[in-house]
Amino acid sequence: MRHSSLVVVANRLPIDDSIAPDGACEWRRTPGGLVSALHPLLRHTPATWVGWAGGTGPAPTLPDVDGVHMRAVPLTAEDLRDHYEGFANSTLWPLYHDAVEQPEHHRRWWEAYQRVNRRFAEAAAEVAEPGAVVWVQDYHLHLLPGLLRAMRPDLRIGFFLHVPFPPPELFMQLPRRAELLRGMLGADLIGFQRVQAAHNFAQLVAKVLSLPATDRRIGVDGRVVRIGAFPVSIDTAEMAALAARPDVAARAQRLRQDLGRPERVILSVDRMDYTKGIEQRLKAYSELLASGHVKVRDTVLVQVAVPSRERVGQYQILRERVEREVGRINGEFGRVGEPAIHYLTQPFDRAELAALYRVADVMAVTPLRDGMNLVAKEYVAARVDDSGALLLSEFAGTAAELSQAYLVNPHDLEGLKEGLLAALHAAPADVSRRMRAMRAHLHEHDIRAWARSYLSALDETGPLVQRLVTATDAAPATVPGQPDRSAARIEHPSGG
Repeated sequence: MRHSSLVVVANRLPIDDSIAPDGACEWRRTPGGLVSALHPLLRHTPATWVGWAGGTGPAPTLPDVDGVHMRAVPLTAEDLRDHYEGFANSTLWPLYHDAVEQPEHHRRWWEAYQRVNRRFAEAAAEVAEPGAVVWVQDYHLHLLPGLLRAMRPDLRIGFFLHVPFPPPELFMQLPRRAELLRGMLGADLIGFQRVQAAHNFAQLVAKVLSLPATDRRIGVDGRVVRIGAFPVSIDTAEMAALAARPDVAARAQRLRQDLGRPERVILSVDRMDYTKGIEQRLKAYSELLASGHVKVRDTVLVQVAVPSRERVGQYQILRERVEREVGRINGEFGRVGEPAIHYLTQPFDRAELAALYRVADVMAVTPLRDGMNLVAKEYVAARVDDSGALLLSEFAGTAAELSQAYLVNPHDLEGLKEGLLAALHAAPADVSRRMRAMRAHLHEHDIRAWARSYLSALDETGPLVQRLVTATDAAPATVPGQPDRSAARIEHPSGG
């Protein structure tokens, strides 16, 4: 069995199976924030990625992808239903996002969550060489660090949470709160998106487990577990190079023409999720149309809402509500050939997404709660001419970094309308000043800086850090003009 000095463990493997022109099934690397962050390092280090390949039944034997070993973990239909759709996405996800929807609690979901976390831990323990670094990703695998430490105390274990971590009064609702906290404390370093999340975690550890805790260090079982904020980012150079391609610029011009050459285009790109504030955004836009502050002939809204977790009942209901509201708005305010809202649910490849970013005069990113929101960062990176206004929710993790955006409270309908009007009518000089500042920040704080920062903190004295710095500094951006056939993934990096 192959062993690795670096093991990444995430819910999904960073690959998809597709059909080659000759009809054969082939596996290829998928895009995504986490893949982009780690790919330069993984290519220069004996590395293994542990995760689910999709589908149910026995785990497939997979080829290496770009020099990275793939270790698939099998899931049964019951695992998928009770672990992924159940405990992960119907218990933890709503709770971690301010209980926008009521979390559900079922004992069989918790049993599946334990079972799947142990299966992932066993796979990671099998492929990690002595003293290896294991980096565990996200809320699907809270228990894994503790399980892995019991199996392999020689390992250096990191855990990173891509979604928000809730305040104590919400987390305390979980029937299995102590077990989840202890699972995370199996790590040597626990990373969060925001400083407040690390503070919430420290408070809970002190309250629930009666352990000595500060916002930086926690004492447990004779060890010190470090915690901190490591805001995730994007491959800024790759998105900028893609947006600057002549074919993408030409496509942006055609899109504007297809939209009827409006004076202003508003764009929103979301997964279909109740945390994204889609319904609130549609209501605000509808009221602006009704009041005459926005006119269909001058302004058009493009709403991309890619379906997700379609087997979860809450998501099915949400999609029905959104589509009903889009139909109502178009029926009331649209004209023949001039819909008020262009509503799209299909996924876009990254070149098409970059063209949409270039078309948008205003990018409306207004989630009710988000760990980070990489779409906002992609929009900023794509605005290579320093134009474009970003309307951003105060409750997205991105707001702590992109403070020059037009910040709004998406729960405040009047404030949301005022923010949208401010972004639509802002002076070009003000828009450009804000965009330049945000682009400068992203240039300094890109995806490679995030990976380097986290792994340097995790492996302070090990040789992994030097390989990381060398690999990420040497890695080139995507070559302008190179075709991009990968599907855009509008989700948090670990594929939740």
